[in-house]
Amino acid sequence: MDSLTGNNIIYTDIEVYLSQVGEVFQAFRDQDSGCVSYGVWSDGKRWFVKHSQEPRGIASLKWAEHLYTTMQHPVLPHLRNTFQTPGGFTLVLDWQPGEVLYDYTKYSPEQRRSDPTCPHVRFRSLPVSEILAGIDTIYNVHLLLAEAGFIAVDFYDGCIIYDFEQAQVYLCDLDEYRSGPFILEADRLPGSQRFMAPEEFQRGALIDQVTNVFTLGRTAIELLGDGSFSPEAWKGSAAMQEVLLRATNFERITR
Repeated sequence: MDSLTGNNIIYTDIEVYLSQVGEVFQAFRDQDSGCVSYGVWSDGKRWFVKHSQEPRGIASLKWAEHLYTTMQHPVLPHLRNTFQTPGGFTLVLDWQPGEVLYDYTKYSPEQRRSDPTCPHVRFRSLPVSEILAGIDTIYNVHLLLAEAGFIAVDFYDGCIIYDFEQAQVYLCDLDEYRSGPFILEADRLPGSQRFMAPEEFQRGALIDQVTNVFTLGRTAIELLGDGSFSPEAWKGSAAMQEVLLRATNFERITR
């Protein structure tokens, strides 16, 4: 039997192939990225397999391949293999433990604010020190990515996995990250508006590390304050609020 990490040449449908080499225990079909992902049990372990047959999705998987082969970090997915199918491209990565903080397929916007079973709510209910440790991990990884010239594109809380048992953050789905700086040649970049800087909606705008500052500032506001500085939600300090207000200023020069 072929292996997910072997030198595969796939001549059949991806789901048919995965059922031949292992057991698909989870499928992530309801995505807007042009990709479909699978959790697969094969060779005695779990794998995360991401596939696309659409030009946009294939392009993002190629970007992800470049990032994961260039950068290796304990909290980033470890790329084990790539292969092609008829009209498609596939990544095989290690399965990361934990729960995705933002899952719009399982929880409504209201549930993501108040449902105690929702990972986002559970994470925001942790002690502040544990939330800050998670934010530190996210920031430290992005500093390394920035040093390697990568720009965060389409980063949001759906890219954050948290292992509640081990108190450990992992990052996933960094498929749109690109080498930069670059000029935006479309009307907007992909992503969640909650995390996006104004220039990500402006054709011809410069996208660079100043843009990253905005995104990472919004990340802290989401995790420490559920997206706002309201007294009911905010768990950070006044000094943190001051820094984050500057980081997320619409005027790039003030960030």
